Amino acid sequence: MTVTVRDARTQPGDRKWIETVYRDYMDDLGLLNTGIFPSLGEIGHREPDQLERWFMDSTATLLTIVDEGQPAGFALVARDARASREADYRMAEFFIARPHRRRGVGRSAVGLILRRFAGRWEIVEYSRNPAAVKFWRSVVSAFTHGDFRERSVNGEVRQLFTSSRSHA
Repeated sequence: MTVTVRDARTQPGDRKWIETVYRDYMDDLGLLNTGIFPSLGEIGHREPDQLERWFMDSTATLLTIVDEGQPAGFALVARDARASREADYRMAEFFIARPHRRRGVGRSAVGLILRRFAGRWEIVEYSRNPAAVKFWRSVVSAFTHGDFRERSVNGEVRQLFTSSRSHA
């Protein structure tokens, strides 16, 4: 298995692929029953509008996760320049398409992303999503060799840690 990540804004076809799997991503989030992810359109947002924000946001990097040369997922890495924040980077969105799950694609992609964006990180999951909590806890623990802080507040689980380009 060869997993890579690339800037979705510079690759022809990546935007179209993300558009085709965006509904699967929203469906997965909707299953959490958090009430945070209402149906698009109910709050005045349409899929093209949301995706346009991802592609135009100068404070974030939209990445395509590639498995064996084929798009397999996406990640949106947000940067926060405010010095008062505990993190330089936040995993704002992360999705692996169903055919690529449970094969190590997500785990491999996360390692690549965390090394690419060395610095202080925050990853947040909803506590109502035990699969995501388990995934991120496992991946962050392995990546940092257990050197991370975790806290649960207001129905969210947060991992805070520092990455470097040399993490194994």
